[in-house]
Amino acid sequence: MIYFLGIESSCDETAAAVFTSSRTILSNVVATQTELHTPFGGVVPEIAARAHLRQLIPTIDLALKKANIELSQLGAVAVNYKPGLAGALLMGVSCARTLALILNIPLIGVNHLEAHIYACRLSAGRDIFPCIGLVVSGGHTALFDCQTPLQMKRIGSTRDDAAGEAFDKIAAVLGLGFPGGPAVEREAAQGDVNAYAFPRSFLKEDRLEFSFSGLKTAVIYSIYGQGKVAGPPPGPGKFRADIAASFQQAVIDVLVTKCQQALKKNKQTRLAVGGGVIANRALRNALQTMTDRNGFELFIPPMNLCTDNAAMAALAIEKWEKNNFSPLDLDIEPNS
Repeated sequence: MIYFLGIESSCDETAAAVFTSSRTILSNVVATQTELHTPFGGVVPEIAARAHLRQLIPTIDLALKKANIELSQLGAVAVNYKPGLAGALLMGVSCARTLALILNIPLIGVNHLEAHIYACRLSAGRDIFPCIGLVVSGGHTALFDCQTPLQMKRIGSTRDDAAGEAFDKIAAVLGLGFPGGPAVEREAAQGDVNAYAFPRSFLKEDRLEFSFSGLKTAVIYSIYGQGKVAGPPPGPGKFRADIAASFQQAVIDVLVTKCQQALKKNKQTRLAVGGGVIANRALRNALQTMTDRNGFELFIPPMNLCTDNAAMAALAIEKWEKNNFSPLDLDIEPNS
């Protein structure tokens, strides 16, 4: 039995987890920074990096304590080193490199996006590959053809805003606060999804691309009027709820359609979805309906493995089994 320490610091969550070579998660600790970024309506990279610097060691200590193991028992250190915010990634990678050197154990770098898909493998408790993978989060909206856990080819991505980023921006416009995803979902539950016919980019085209900037603009124009982009947010009531519901449905329609296209185009029958936006219940239900209708299998992790966490760095187990270790001078790759 090998004990792994996983470290995640790609954006605004400082996370550490302990898992075993048999893919058992012993602890999964996340120190959130939401309160630090809320006044700014989004993640501030410098603030995120400084918070990681303060929180990494206490978070790792707590993960070890919850797993009931000592630092000396670790057999490998896994760290998400790409993609993400440069300063934030640097904090996690620097910590992981130091631990690997001091403990004289392997260092294993993990791709944050691929780890989100691997979270589906963890929660399923069995092999789910080959499959189509969708990562939908605040910073990313991308489709992958996943032949194996270590062979994931990007086949589609967003041309502008990520889906989660669009949720954050519309939440700000509606005066719903940060983070935007949960806030818009709560508001949308009271609204009519058909109240506004917002655009759905590339919906009827077979290319696997996403674009949410036009949708964002259409929502803003619906609130303030054509050509206007500023003003006080609307207050509580039917208008705001209908805007939120119609916006959310437009995003869902695009994501579900592109997943269906990717599955059929690549002759796959399994869909694995990861990332914070998949915590949205309406999206989960829509994907379940689509996959059931077409006879596909759907894999979605539990809520605690959807948002950024360190347990999903268990993708490192696949590399460890093949002696695929990283050098101790492993560098970050923010834009990969």
